[in-house]
Amino acid sequence: MSEFITAPDSKRMAGPFAWGRLLLAIVVYIAAVVAANIVTDRLGLVTVGFGLYVTAGTYAAGFALLARDFVHRYGNRWIAIGTVLLAGGVSWLLASPALAVASVVAFLAAEFIDLAVFIPVRNAKGFVQGAIVSNVVSAPVDTLLFLSLAGFPITAETVGGQFLGKVLWATFVPLCVFMLIRRFLGRGRHA
Repeated sequence: MSEFITAPDSKRMAGPFAWGRLLLAIVVYIAAVVAANIVTDRLGLVTVGFGLYVTAGTYAAGFALLARDFVHRYGNRWIAIGTVLLAGGVSWLLASPALAVASVVAFLAAEFIDLAVFIPVRNAKGFVQGAIVSNVVSAPVDTLLFLSLAGFPITAETVGGQFLGKVLWATFVPLCVFMLIRRFLGRGRHA
């Protein structure tokens, strides 16, 4: 309960831009969820090649899973859960209510799985490893729940396409960019 009333993790929140990082992570998360729902509402399923299909908002949804890890990094679980609910509310207004409900249920289920995986792995192995492992575990749950609740077919082609989009393109690639930027900025400080 103390996590609910305390400030975000002070070890990760040091410096003049601490609250700004948290706010940026929240805004990016909400924008990714809302964009995923709007695009999916407008375009439905799209082909990505190799016989695979994804909901049109898969890449944004996958990026939302990664953005959620940054909300955890700079905030706490209560902020992350509140952010999921806020993103669902905005989606309700801008996309279809059915997609918003499917999105909130899927993201909350993925969030609780993420909590069980991300925090212990992050504490033991670091942020990047925690984000990769938690997204590999939570993406299939998010995918299966969202597809079924939103009325999309659950096939090897849709589940495989969603998983590939969320884990490879929307998690692994951005994390590689994050690590390169962090390494580049770290070298600049020590030079």
